[in-house]
This record gives sequence, structure tokens and C-alpha cells, in this order.
Amino acid sequence: MRIRKRLAAPLAALLSAALVPLTATPAAAAPPGGRDVIVNLFMWPWDSVAAECTDVLGPAGYGGVQVSPPQDSLKRSGDHPWWEIYQPAGYTLTGRMGDRAAFKRMVDACHAAGVKVYADAVINHMTGQGATSYGGASFTKYNYPGTYSPADFHRYPEHCGNADNLIHDGDYTGSARNVQNCELVGLADLNTGSTYVRDRIAAYLNDLTGLGVDGFRIDAAKHIAPDDLAAIYGRLNGSPYIVQEVIPGAGEAVRPDQYTGIGDVLEFQYGRYLKERFRGGIADLRTFGETWSGMQPSGRSITFVANHDTERNGSTLSYKDGAAYTLANIFQLAWDYGTPQVYSGFEFTGYDDSPPSFADGRVRPVTCGGGGWHCPHRSPAIRGMVGFHNAVKGTPVANWTAPTGDVIAFSRGARGWIAINNGAAPYTGTFPTGLPAGTYGDVIGGAAVTVTGAGTATVTVPAKGAVAIHVGGPAPAPAVAVGFNVEATTYWGQNVYVVGSVPALGNWDPANAVPLSPATYPVWRASVNLPPATTFEYKYIKRNPDGTVTWESDPNRRYTTPASGAVALNDTWRLPRDRPGTRATEISQRRRGPFRSRTPFRFRAVVSVPCALRTSLPRSSRCESWPSSPPAEVRWACR
Repeated sequence: MRIRKRLAAPLAALLSAALVPLTATPAAAAPPGGRDVIVNLFMWPWDSVAAECTDVLGPAGYGGVQVSPPQDSLKRSGDHPWWEIYQPAGYTLTGRMGDRAAFKRMVDACHAAGVKVYADAVINHMTGQGATSYGGASFTKYNYPGTYSPADFHRYPEHCGNADNLIHDGDYTGSARNVQNCELVGLADLNTGSTYVRDRIAAYLNDLTGLGVDGFRIDAAKHIAPDDLAAIYGRLNGSPYIVQEVIPGAGEAVRPDQYTGIGDVLEFQYGRYLKERFRGGIADLRTFGETWSGMQPSGRSITFVANHDTERNGSTLSYKDGAAYTLANIFQLAWDYGTPQVYSGFEFTGYDDSPPSFADGRVRPVTCGGGGWHCPHRSPAIRGMVGFHNAVKGTPVANWTAPTGDVIAFSRGARGWIAINNGAAPYTGTFPTGLPAGTYGDVIGGAAVTVTGAGTATVTVPAKGAVAIHVGGPAPAPAVAVGFNVEATTYWGQNVYVVGSVPALGNWDPANAVPLSPATYPVWRASVNLPPATTFEYKYIKRNPDGTVTWESDPNRRYTTPASGAVALNDTWRLPRDRPGTRATEISQRRRGPFRSRTPFRFRAVVSVPCALRTSLPRSSRCESWPSSPPAEVRWACR
């Protein structure tokens, strides 16, 4: 998509895109090392990144972490939108996420955990206005004391063909020169053809590699001529990994393939295609890759499901898509194309929203699971798939099956196998896995999966879920004993069951529901072994003597099992809601024991009726018309 963001008057809602690093010269499309999955911790402060590398990323098998631009940047006088960090005010390490010392501690901690560090580098432009920076520097749009003066920027007519010095919409298809030499949303465009500017940018990047940074994501690379970038890369010490942001558009003059000779590129089409599939059918993903329109060679591509730009402009899925977002990430980590990047950022409602920050704009420490941060890279499913990816890397896709438009399964050589269900109901089937016979642990849900001597496995894939196994993977996790305890009154011959979204709870089929014991009536109880770290839904039902079933009212109950141990769910039966124009009666027996014909006892009947009928009903009544019924009290409930 074109980088044309809404420019809020005095500033520019800068573009920047998902990030991920790669090699700086034509080589492999993966960062150096055996573990190549990268996590993009967008706008995480350096101390939080350091802790995450030590506690999560290293142990989970992530190979790299991309951090947000570390350089000094624009600091607005009022609010502090996220895009402040994409308007550099200089190259000192005094930005919103921490200072130089904290940055160095972070790099060292990540390296100690076996995680490489890739920095987002904003080198196309500076700010769009004069202001003061987070480091305390004062500057104007074209004058940054000690760094750049007005002579260091592209201008009309020497470089840019537009008198207002801005990139125009028509330039994207008509003028590569203007796309690369005019101003992107009013941001002062550096003259990257200048020897001084090239030297200054290279000095900044070399400073970062001197601190241990392993590579760079080049922001807005589309707006810098490839020859200029090559000249800058040629000035860098060592061989840092390079990935470039070149957002494609139909018929545009500047294309990603023009940059693959000098580094890798972010594959924007990848996330767009996955959005279409995981909001619809996924069966045609069998051929997903280089043959699809607009996609680059696998060996040159960093893939992502979302990044900080695309989750806001809607071109890809985002954390707001829930299960579909998780499944797309699972697919990315299982599929044989490019180098995968997992994105974690912060929750937002407005496009410009800041991450959780202090009053001065500096970013608060990250608290996953609260405090406004969203951390899918920590989820058991995605962490499990990072291990899967590392185990199957380099093996081909095989044993493809797609029994429905929403269910796909495939193996990665003879190393791993996965099934993905994008549908609303569980799917049970027998699949060819290509794996040796044995019992494997599902890296997503923890359950045991048995592969026969013929290489097949019979598996129930949860709705909006997946099952993945691999050679050398974890053993099946011990089941979690879940106690279902519900207070529910019944009449003689009526029994209570629990039914739910996982096989052990019948896959929502009342015929396979789990019976509960009335030994502690009116509380009915049963213990069911369920997979650990698994989210499921459930309801209680009553089976009547004539075989009919009464469901309790909506919504479905929902729970996620812990990683181990036992838990008890203590619930109360919810009265069913009947349809308009009908009556549903729930009878509560006041005295336990069987019905005996003509034996007096008291009971209460609660009758739910449409509110339109309330004026014709008494508030209470006597009911003595049934031959076998004793006196009773009936209460009418209006809904």
C-alpha cells in the first residue's frame, strides 16, 4: 500500500511499517543463525525488551527481536502520538523508549539469551516541523544543529519536480524521481545522494552496530533511491542484516524487486492475502507463495500478519480479529515461505493513540495481559509454533489435505504436521501426517496425538483452532482435571449434563454430553480431564425423561485451563429463555425424592412469557388441576 498518511497539520502521521531484519547483501532471506523467527516489540521500552529476551524470547526459541527507532525524535507539546518516533530530530540515543545506557543493557541481555537485535532505522527524512526533542534539542524543519542544515535536504527544482516539494498521488505511478526525492507527508527529505548525508547516516548506523545491533529495518526505503541505499550500506562496518520497507502498489514506478539486489524486503502482500483467507475460506492456500501476484522470492522476504501501520489502516488482520489473527500467525509459522515475524504492540482505539506513557511521553514499562499492551508472541499457541518452525525449517510442504473450505492440513517433510480449522465447528478426521509412528504432544493445546504405522492420525481440530505436532517436540502435557459443579434443581427422572466445544465435552453434541452426578444435590458434579492451556466453551443441559433436552440460556460459558493441576468451576443453572409467543416452565422441587402420585408437596414454577402478555397474568396463582399434583405456587416472570 502506498505510504500516504493523514498529515495532522503541524506534523505528519508518518508511515513506518512492520519491521523485521535481514541480511544487508544479496544472501539468504533470513537473519544469521539457526533460529530465525523475529518478534517485533513495537514501542517497548528498552528495559522491558531486555527482560523479555531473558524470560520469554530466548527460552521460546525466537531468533531475533526488532526494536523501535532508538534515535532522538520530535516531542510534541501536547499529546504524544506513536508516530513521534518516526520524525527524527538527531541521532543521539535519547528517544521515548530509553537512553543509550538502557539500550546497551538491552542489547547485551538479548545476546545473552541467544536473541539478535534489529533496530528500526529512520534515514529517509527528519521532522515535519520545528519543535523540541526528547533529548532536549531545539530545531526547525530544515535545521538540526550539529547534524543537518538546509543544504542537506532534497528541494525543488534540483531534486523534486513539484513546486510544493511534496509527493503527489500521481507520482506513485508516474515519477520514481518524485517518490524518492520529494517530501513524504511533509517530512524534510534528506538528500541521500550527498556524500555528507550518506556519511552521517552511516555513522549513526555504525554507532548502533558498535553497541551490538545485528541489523536494521530500513524505514521508508521506497522513498530512497536503491543506489543511494547501496552507497550507505557500503559504508557500514561488518555485515549487518538489512530488510527494507518497500510497500507495493499496482502499477507503481517504485517496486520491491528493485531493492532485492541490496537486501531483503518486507512482504506486504503476504498479510493482505492472509486477511482475505482467514476472513473467508483457506483451502486455496495450497499454492501460497511466489506464484501469487505481487509476492517476492521467498529467499528475499520477511513475512508478517500485521504491523503497526497495517493494523491501523485495516489492510491486514489485527489483534482485534481475535482467533482469526492467531490462526494466521500459526499458519505463518508453519508455512514454507520467507522469514516470519510476529508482531506485539499496544491496544488502540484511535489511529494516533500513544502507547501507555508517562505525562512527558516516555513509554511506561510493559505489562502483558493488562495495562494497554497486547502480547500475542507470548501466547502458548504462538510460542509452541515457534518451536515447530525451528524444528521443520528447510523441509518441504507435503501431505496437503483440505477436507472443507475451512480446514487444511499439511506436513513439513517428515518433521512436522499441522491441521488448521478456520470454521465455526470442530472438525474430526483422519489425516496423513508423513510422520513416524508414535505419540506426539500438540504444541498448541498440549493433547496427545497418536500417529499410526501407516502415518495417519485421527484428530479433532477445535473450531477456530489448530493442532500441530513435530518430531522431537514436547511430550503430551498431563491433562487438567476440571470439576464442573452446577447448582440446578430438577424433577424426578430429569438429569444434568455438561456439553462444550472440545471432544471431551462432546463437541456441542448433546448425545455425547458428560453426565453429572446428583450425589450432592442440588449441586450436580463431574470431573473431566481436559488439555492444558486450552480455551473452551461450555453449557449445562437437562435431559428430560422423554429424551428431550433443555439448554440453559446464553451466552456460552468460557474458560481457559491452566498449564497443569486441577480446577473447579462452580456455576448456577441459568433459566432458559423461550422464544416470543411461547412459555417455558422451570419447576423447582422443594423436597428431594421421587414423585409419588397424589402425594402432597410444594413446588414453585417460574413461567417466562413475553412482556406483552404481562397484564393478563396474575402475579401468583394456585395450581391444583393436575391429577398427580399437590398444591403449588406459580410465579410469572416477565422478560
